[in-house]
Amino acid sequence: MRIFTYTIPPEYDGVKLEHYLRSAHKYSGRIIVALKKKPEYVQYNGVHIRMVDPVFSGGEVQIQLEDQPHIPPNPDLKVEIVYEDDDVVVFNKPSGMPVHPSRNHAFDTLGNFFAAHCIQTGQALIFRPVTRLDADTTGLCVVAKNSLSCSKLSGKVNKEYVALVSSRCQTGMGAEVLAEEGTIDAPLARVDGTAIKRCVDFEQGKRAVTHFRVMDRGEKYTIVKVWTETGRTHQIRVHFSYIGHPLAGDALYGGDQSDFFGHALHCARVSFLHPTMNKEVYLCTNINNYTAYIA
Repeated sequence: MRIFTYTIPPEYDGVKLEHYLRSAHKYSGRIIVALKKKPEYVQYNGVHIRMVDPVFSGGEVQIQLEDQPHIPPNPDLKVEIVYEDDDVVVFNKPSGMPVHPSRNHAFDTLGNFFAAHCIQTGQALIFRPVTRLDADTTGLCVVAKNSLSCSKLSGKVNKEYVALVSSRCQTGMGAEVLAEEGTIDAPLARVDGTAIKRCVDFEQGKRAVTHFRVMDRGEKYTIVKVWTETGRTHQIRVHFSYIGHPLAGDALYGGDQSDFFGHALHCARVSFLHPTMNKEVYLCTNINNYTAYIA
């Protein structure tokens, strides 16, 4: 359970509690509805208050947000914790680990590690990742530790990736040598008859924009820094395959598998406005030793 305490500023004198929470602290409609069902979790100057009741300058509001974990823990998993406080935890996810449990991955996911970590640290929390990575994508994954943090961070985390891509065009359709920097603006859609694979589709696809800059070049592979304007499924992987320079190890989209098992994509940096401290948080990791493949 996370407890938030707020002192009402003069500009909100006399407004309804719901308006204050939505306007000043960005409480979502879902959180407001949940609090209405748990009136004992909302107090004003030590007594119960309804969402429609007014609050006044100098008064103190206390909100309790409760979680009920539902993912089974796996204490045998190992994941580096890069950053953690009362509202956010950031993991450095390894390759081969899905973020969410599923039918085929019930106990080997980041969610299972998170559940075990919460038990070990005496926290009862729901798993709320606000950034998602493919199973084979490594790097920083941001998880909110309460519903308010999740509401504030969703869609607001800036991510920067590092990828290892083919130096030479593999399709004959793109540039023989990858440009020093560029933008790939090509809409993406699901491939008919599949649940996972995506493709560029200028008729039915959704807008997808990827930017890149070359960091280092080798005869076989090139290291690129990548950032996106949109967050489509497999976006970076599909876009580099589309221009003829697929990610190393990416079997689904035509990448060379001789050196990698799983695609070579790493979320190296994230930044976000902290949901309660109102300050920018910048975090980074190394580039997963991709430089060893540049010769």
